[in-house]
Amino acid sequence: MSWLLNSSIGRKFIMALSGCALVLFLIFHMCMNLVSFISMDGYIMICEFLGTNWYAVAATVALVGLILIHILYALFLTLQNRRARGGDKYGSSNLTDVAWSSKNMFVLGLVVLAFLLLHLYDFWFKMMFAELFAGKIHALHSIVVLPAEVGGHMNMLFGNPIKVVLYLIGIAALWFHLSHGVWSMFQSSGFNGRTWLPRLKVIGTIVATLICLGFAIVPIIFYLRSLGLGIL
Repeated sequence: MSWLLNSSIGRKFIMALSGCALVLFLIFHMCMNLVSFISMDGYIMICEFLGTNWYAVAATVALVGLILIHILYALFLTLQNRRARGGDKYGSSNLTDVAWSSKNMFVLGLVVLAFLLLHLYDFWFKMMFAELFAGKIHALHSIVVLPAEVGGHMNMLFGNPIKVVLYLIGIAALWFHLSHGVWSMFQSSGFNGRTWLPRLKVIGTIVATLICLGFAIVPIIFYLRSLGLGIL
């Protein structure tokens, strides 16, 4: 099992596994978000179910672990690749065929991480964390958002155009990251033939587009509602 930790192939394989798990989580989270403007009562029920129960806390810890593994291995691979290239940051024998997202995966990952931290503050910190520790940390009482209040919280949050723009920038970075990452994780798992690779790139673009459209439509719809347009 040491090859998983000590070899480039092993690190890429772990990146692929952690990336696959994170993509599945993104699909679940996107579907959950879409419920919010179809039925707020349904969304509140989901939030209550995924509140501060032990399984929700355990899933959160596992998700944080996956993200940390993905980031650390991305850092290892980036440093390893730059060392191999020497002074040429984008050194390649076929540079014209290297996609922009491929050359900038680490930078895109940092933008996605910043977006994730913003999202965690706006929702997880104010909902799960604040609710968990409100009894112990008095200052948290003023920022707790209970599941029943999540509709008003989203109206307030996405009624702010600056916040909506920040979310859309983060989602755009996520699209570039996913459009490369989805097919790359299959390639790292051995699906890298001439026949399958072009197909996987198309699949990666489709998956990234569907996920990011699903995420982007929520702040957009809530912002349009704040303008009184009454959409959906």
